[in-house]
Amino acid sequence: MSAPVLTALKDMPISFPGLFGDWEFNPDPIAIHIGHGIYWYGIILAIAFLAGLLLCMKQAKHYGLTEDHVLDLVLWAVPCCILGSRIYYVIFYLDLYRDASGALDWSRMIAIWDGGIAIYGTVIAGALVVFFYTRYKKIKFGAMSDLAVMGLLLGQIIGRWANFINREAFGSLTDLPWRMRVWVSASQYADVHPTFLYESLWNLLGLLLILSVVSKGRRFDGENTWFYFLWYGLGRAWIEGLRTDSLYLFDWTLFGQPIRVSQALSAAMAALAAIVLFYQLCIKKCSPENMQVNRLAAQAAAGASETENLETELPAGKADEAPGSGKTEDSDSPLKEDLDSDSN
Repeated sequence: MSAPVLTALKDMPISFPGLFGDWEFNPDPIAIHIGHGIYWYGIILAIAFLAGLLLCMKQAKHYGLTEDHVLDLVLWAVPCCILGSRIYYVIFYLDLYRDASGALDWSRMIAIWDGGIAIYGTVIAGALVVFFYTRYKKIKFGAMSDLAVMGLLLGQIIGRWANFINREAFGSLTDLPWRMRVWVSASQYADVHPTFLYESLWNLLGLLLILSVVSKGRRFDGENTWFYFLWYGLGRAWIEGLRTDSLYLFDWTLFGQPIRVSQALSAAMAALAAIVLFYQLCIKKCSPENMQVNRLAAQAAAGASETENLETELPAGKADEAPGSGKTEDSDSPLKEDLDSDSN
């Protein structure tokens, strides 16, 4: 049996009395009152998506990929991830989508505009899209996923602030100095853990570690990905235990307590990631030479060396006609051929 959900009123102020005293912030969840309204939640998620996309496009060359690869992938990933996040949420909150007779209410199940998405559904759907896309384009899954998790982390960092505007995704009662005060009725407030902030800061630290440490010493395609699963899994397993709105694994219990889906999945994911990283780095001892970006660089260097040798050996005036000289319409370097084949 799941614990009762603590719900805050969306038209009452938010404050941090232990940090800012009586100062209050009372954002309207609706940014623009047109029609049914344009919500800050959607605006913030759109900003998160664009920020993640720009980061991936900027970093693509460091993974042997192009901006076109990123844009092509996004066209498939966005609708699939929205669908996946909704399906994941509905599955574990299925009782909310039944009518009085107990039958499934399909109209409510598809009403995503009423809220109800889960980040793990996004991650699962995104991983499947990356898998099929990389197989189709004949590029390394690990290289693309290493790039994608950085955009995902940045999106999560920004996206969690949409929960803040909506007065949701907070934790249990606390008296810590950084407690967040929300109103659960017109006359009653609750001081709670700002778990949206915990996760945003945790993900920020994880992204900084990937950009400044992990990616700099990367030894195999997929290292960023597994580090993401380890880092996010550890943080989410802890943070989920503080939340009051968790998805529960049906009516299953462990040691007499209901099983939180995200907490169990996070712990399992972190454990698996730790095992894979240990195997790849300490037992298999992967060589950076096998990474996609380094293989393409080696091919480009070999092509340039071959062209230089041909130009040196051929008489003056003939070098322009030499195969691989780069001065005929049909000549391409091995790197260009590789990238062209990926883009078709």
